[in-house]
Amino acid sequence: MPRDLDLRHVISPAVRDLIELANLGDFDRTREQINRLRGCTRPINLVGHTTTRDHTTGETIRSYSTSDEPTGRLLTTCGNRRASRCPTCSRLYAADTYHLIRAGLSGGKNVPETIRTHPRVFLTLTAPSFGPVHNRPTTKDGKPQPCRCGTRHPDSAPELGTPLSPKTYDYTGAVLWNAHASALWARFTLNLRRTLAANFGITQKDMNAALRISFAKVAEYQQRGLVHFHAVIRFDGPGGHTSPPPAWASADHLLHAIKPALKRTTLTVVSDTVGDREIGWGKRFKVDEITALGDGELTDKAVAGYIAKYATKSAEDSGTVDRSLVCRTCSGRGTVGGRIRELCPDCEGTRQAEPLRDLPVHQHVRQMIRTAWDLGGLPEFADLKLCKWAHMLGFRGHFSTKSR
Repeated sequence: MPRDLDLRHVISPAVRDLIELANLGDFDRTREQINRLRGCTRPINLVGHTTTRDHTTGETIRSYSTSDEPTGRLLTTCGNRRASRCPTCSRLYAADTYHLIRAGLSGGKNVPETIRTHPRVFLTLTAPSFGPVHNRPTTKDGKPQPCRCGTRHPDSAPELGTPLSPKTYDYTGAVLWNAHASALWARFTLNLRRTLAANFGITQKDMNAALRISFAKVAEYQQRGLVHFHAVIRFDGPGGHTSPPPAWASADHLLHAIKPALKRTTLTVVSDTVGDREIGWGKRFKVDEITALGDGELTDKAVAGYIAKYATKSAEDSGTVDRSLVCRTCSGRGTVGGRIRELCPDCEGTRQAEPLRDLPVHQHVRQMIRTAWDLGGLPEFADLKLCKWAHMLGFRGHFSTKSR
């Protein structure tokens, strides 16, 4: 039985709660839950019950209820990949991503080591320019050069990535590009398959019967607030990673097919309000073969490390916030109630969880967020849910994806 405690002298409510928790007779179970969190700073509290029954006899095989827990809750890790949200889970996410990508390049975790002999390339794709920005140009030997503004910016300069002329910068184009980046990637993979089939001199149907093209990519924000993609592209046999690709499918074919596939990849955005837009990739891209035996510059281990590092980065690295800006009380509608609608008492009709003008961000990021919010109110962009993703500067895709 727990002892009666006199905690009147303990000033901190949090300390009092901890003392009372440690005095529970079943504190060992509570400590077990805490140990399983492995340092997660934002654990999820689960409440409910589960019952497993034999389908034939109806007999209860297993039952569990959180009401049997000392605190009435079951704690589990948040699993958030953002370091700003949970440093511990972010590190675990990076480690898991590293091992997943490394297995896809070198073998392991049910992937045969022969995967190392499959042709692979590492590709980086960027967004186009929407206006000149402050940057740190360098010579071929890495010597810093002045920006267009005439200044040699240090690495930590807050103006890096911000427009030289905010009045002429195409904020609408930048936000719409972020919003369509994932669709642009999907279109690129389709065009890459078509380009490869044409280069092989066979139909896509015949190519799909002979080999499979596998992808794994992560998104990373540039300082200017636009995403770019880092991807591993690999040739497999028709059975996937367990079977080798045909001998006539080499890494050179991938290297030579990517540029024409990128040029063919565009999306058209139709809008009477902001005008029609053609969305495409930036002119700058980089593609390199991944070496099989570690005898080149780009090895399996190096690529896995790059991907893991990029996977835990997020929009906050471009200076934005890590939370939705849509008012939770009214779900972004601005009103509450049934038949008789009233202004939301929290946002007062703005639909915003907090005023955009008060966000602790750089003016460039604020303008990206404001543009996304304004575009989100246009009927032609309703499906993009730009208000919901305004804090992500319009990007609404997954940060880490792979083909099945």
